Amino acid sequence: MSYLDTSSTPARRIPVTLLTGFLGSGKTTLLNQLVQQPSMSRALVIINEFGEIGLDHQLFAASTDGEQIELSNGCICCSIRTDLARTLRDAVWRFSREGQRQFDRLIIETTGLADPAPIVHTLISEAKVARHYALDGIVTVMDAASGSMTLDRHEEALRQAAMADLLLITKQDVASKEQLNALRQRLAVINPGATQQLLDHGHIEADDLLGLGPEDMEARSADIQRWLGEAASNAPTPHSPTLSPGAMFASVDKAEVQAGMMPAAPLPDPNRHDDHIRAHCFVFERPIKAARLEAWLSLITSLMGHDMLRIKGMLDIEGRDRPLVIHGVQHLFHPPVELEAWPGGVRLSRLVFITRDIPRETLEMTLGDFLDS
Repeated sequence: MSYLDTSSTPARRIPVTLLTGFLGSGKTTLLNQLVQQPSMSRALVIINEFGEIGLDHQLFAASTDGEQIELSNGCICCSIRTDLARTLRDAVWRFSREGQRQFDRLIIETTGLADPAPIVHTLISEAKVARHYALDGIVTVMDAASGSMTLDRHEEALRQAAMADLLLITKQDVASKEQLNALRQRLAVINPGATQQLLDHGHIEADDLLGLGPEDMEARSADIQRWLGEAASNAPTPHSPTLSPGAMFASVDKAEVQAGMMPAAPLPDPNRHDDHIRAHCFVFERPIKAARLEAWLSLITSLMGHDMLRIKGMLDIEGRDRPLVIHGVQHLFHPPVELEAWPGGVRLSRLVFITRDIPRETLEMTLGDFLDS
């Protein structure tokens, strides 16, 4: 298995937006207004229901130009994963007319109880699915009024927030200013790389949900900084002896400078319930040997893959002139993407991890050992 080989990267595929969020967060309201927008006329929407009858979506209004599939009788993240894979495979020909596919984008709405990871696994690991579809981004809807309480009580909600590329905050009109600010600060700690956006009565332009992942960034390499997150984008080089008071990076000791590695200090947690989730960023000044990095990725994903919620990286690989972007969820990786140029002309490797119960020291020690060996 190669994490860095671009030779087998599929041609242009259908972008997939995974829409998640806990029960009552406002996903249905969001979808109702999304499917009425002209830019969604060539979208396929797959709605998952938990239970025998899809009660939650009785009011769902599909656009006349689009198609709607409702998957009932089970949870999309477990018992009906096989049905999801078959639905995605069949959709390419099922929704075609005279040999032409009738949709150009796909939105999968999960049940509020779903962990996004198994759905992402289906998109990556099912060969006949990955041939046609590429995950464009995970969008998580959060309720401003009850979001903090939901994060306290439900591990699924915490994982949904931690894995998101875009966090949409709803119901701010019924939340207090203190509730809204507390939720936003908390989400920034759980997932510092995700963009937060406040919604007015569940409204957002459909195109704002596109281009969240690395595959669309080949022609817009500067956007990779946003995708990697502020921790990676604003990272100082290992030669920076001092940092601004608000920086996310700690001072570097001599051994780390020699290894070409810059550690990101964990931010203080505003709430003890988030202690399990951590975001870690590493910056490398020197080119990385591909074989050593692949050996390390293979080790940590085999031993700790279940708790590697997201892995993102823009890498300076020895022997390559252009940056290579990698993107993984748990132990599975999307095909890597090679960008045309280095964003901002700065040639540095950046690795960003969002983990559960994995100490930073474990990543730092093992990664240093492999790259220095």
